[in-house]
Amino acid sequence: MKKLPRTIRLDPSDEFVFPVTAPPGEWAVSGAFRFWNADPGQLSGKERQAFRAGLLGIESFGWSTLIAVAEASEEDVETATDSLARQLVAHMGAPDVAAARAAAEEEIAFAASLCDHPVNTLIAVARSVEDGEIRERFRTLRKREDMHEQARAFDVVADDGHDDEVDIHTIGRHT
Repeated sequence: MKKLPRTIRLDPSDEFVFPVTAPPGEWAVSGAFRFWNADPGQLSGKERQAFRAGLLGIESFGWSTLIAVAEASEEDVETATDSLARQLVAHMGAPDVAAARAAAEEEIAFAASLCDHPVNTLIAVARSVEDGEIRERFRTLRKREDMHEQARAFDVVADDGHDDEVDIHTIGRHT
């Protein structure tokens, strides 16, 4: 079995921070290509949040904060690749599905490369622009081994130097 990422939702916050939200359980890719013709410095509100921390659900072409490593059959990989190729035609200007297939295969291969972790490992992205290029940093979130039944699965920790803050109560008003 191969592994591919699937969207996952631990709370309803994605619905408030992204312009289009991916439902839980669909195959996913990084989605950085959605910003190939955008000026990330000019993005605001929900689009800016999608750029900074969104992972792209293939079927919905919506965003998810987290993806989870999942087992995928060869048929699943083919279905995800075909779906992404169709989305590249519908949303990204590819001339036809045959032309979009190579790009879809690359995106699916990259997504699979993120899944070199145990099934159900959660993955998040932090996307930025450095030296005029989009950079992605992926991190994994795992359940702590020393947790007891009543412990929280995740703790809030200090960011690694990013000084941008997101107020999920007001972000919807900035789009």
